[in-house]
Amino acid sequence: MTESKSMEILKTAILLERKGKAFYSNVADKAEDADVKKFFQLMADEEDDHIHFLTEQFAHYTSNQKFKETHVPKDEDTTDEQILSEKVKKQIHAASFEAAAISAAIDFETRAVKVYSDRAASAEDPEEKQFYQFLADWEKGHHKLLHEIDKEVQEKVWFDNNFWPF
Repeated sequence: MTESKSMEILKTAILLERKGKAFYSNVADKAEDADVKKFFQLMADEEDDHIHFLTEQFAHYTSNQKFKETHVPKDEDTTDEQILSEKVKKQIHAASFEAAAISAAIDFETRAVKVYSDRAASAEDPEEKQFYQFLADWEKGHHKLLHEIDKEVQEKVWFDNNFWPF
């Protein structure tokens, strides 16, 4: 019996989120600065939320062969992430382990956005479409935050090394 595309994508998504959680947890464990550690642990916790969300949908789909309605939260509170990202930007140096982790995390989030966006675009079931669009948007928030940190670290290096053309 062949597996449906919906089931295949759900399994891929759960695996992707588990890898992300393992990655963020590992960086959190190795980070020396408390704020950097806390930021990466917060990202790991977010991946855990994604895993729970996906696992719940997987169980429902397995039982019913359809997606359940996605209840999208009105506004996610990203205050902790925003406050921590400011502290993290000050602690991360361009050649550090954490800076490399930010770059790798951007790649993780880019892949997740693509998987979810592609499935949202191709899904025929409106509930599945909404589910994956919600996940894509959630991941886009992570991607944006990480990209901002990376950009500021890069600009700091350029400034410190007089790379500016003016």
